[in-house]
Amino acid sequence: MRPYAFLLYPFALLYDLITRIRNKFFDWGWLKSSESPIPSILVGNLRVGGTGKTPMVEYLIEYLKAKKNIATLSRGYGRKTQGFLQASGGSTPSDIGDEPFQIYEKYGNGISVFVGEDRVGAAFQIEEKKPNTEVLLLDDAFQHRSFRADLNILLTTYDQPFFSDFLLPMGRLRESRSGAKRANLIVVTKSPRGLDAQKRDRFKKKIQPYNPSVPILFSSIGYGQPVTLQPEHTFSDSVILVSGIADDSQLKSFVSNNYDLLETLNYPDHHDYKQEDFERMKQVYQQNASKKPVLITTEKDAVKVKSSCPAGFLREIPIFVLPIQVVFSPEDEQIIQSFIDQVIL
Repeated sequence: MRPYAFLLYPFALLYDLITRIRNKFFDWGWLKSSESPIPSILVGNLRVGGTGKTPMVEYLIEYLKAKKNIATLSRGYGRKTQGFLQASGGSTPSDIGDEPFQIYEKYGNGISVFVGEDRVGAAFQIEEKKPNTEVLLLDDAFQHRSFRADLNILLTTYDQPFFSDFLLPMGRLRESRSGAKRANLIVVTKSPRGLDAQKRDRFKKKIQPYNPSVPILFSSIGYGQPVTLQPEHTFSDSVILVSGIADDSQLKSFVSNNYDLLETLNYPDHHDYKQEDFERMKQVYQQNASKKPVLITTEKDAVKVKSSCPAGFLREIPIFVLPIQVVFSPEDEQIIQSFIDQVIL
C-alpha cells in the first residue's frame, strides 16, 4: 500500500459503496445482463493493470486456433478512436490499442481482432460480421457486468494478490475483493517456477474465503529467444532494456539474470513513444557502443516502437523483442483446458 494511503480511506469507502450497489443491481436483475451470442471466454481481474491478461488471451488463442474460428474483443485501451472496429492491415496501435494490435500482428488473419467499448453490442456485431466465429475471447471485461460470458477467468498476481489489496484510490482494486465470487476459474499469474505444494495451499487458503468452490491455478511467465526487428542485426548479450508495462519486475529480473544488463529505460504503461524517447534510446546506445549492445523490449512495446520510430531508426539501432508465454504445470493445464473444452464443445 502506498505511503499515507490511509488518508484516502473515506474515498475508498465511497467507491466501495458505489461499486457494491452497481453489482447488487446486476445480481438482482435490476440492471440487464445479456448472454453472449457466441460461446465466450472472459479474462479479467479485480486490480488495475499488470496481471498478465494479454499473455493469457494468447495462451487461449494458441490452444484454440487449430480447433475453432476465434475472435477477440477488447476495449482497446489507449486508442484514439471510438466505437466498434475490426483490426486490418492498415490498423495502428492508435486505432485499436496496444494489446489488440499486438495480437493482430502476431496472429494476422488467423483470427479476427475487434475492439469496442460496448461489449454486448460488439458481440452481436461480430456475430453478424463474422457468422463463422465459434469462440469469442474477451480481454479485460470482468467488470463489464452487462455481458454474460460462458467462462470467467479471474487473474491475480502472486506478488500483488487481490486479497492483500484495497479499493481505489487507497489501493489498486477496481471493485471489492468479493467480486472474485463471479469467477469460474482463478489463475495466480507470474508465480515462481516450481512453486511447492505447501506454498500453493497457503495461497489458496487466502483466496478461498472469497470463492470457496472455484479451482485455483498457478501460472508462470516463460520467455523465449529474442527476435530481431530487422533481419540484418545479430544478437549480443550486452543489452539495454526498454519497457512500458505496468509491472516490469519479472522482466527485469529475467534479463539481468540471463544477459549483461547495461541500462534500463522505463516508461509508463501504454506509453506513446515520441521523438525524444527515440533520441534517448539512441543516446544510451551510443554511450555503450564499445560493448556492442542491443536493445531488448517487450512484444507490447515493440508494436508501438515499430509504428512510431523515425525512418532508419530500426536499421541503425538493433532492437530485439523478448517473447513471453504463460506456463502451467501439467496438472493445472489439464484443468484449464477441460474448462475451455466445456465452452467450445
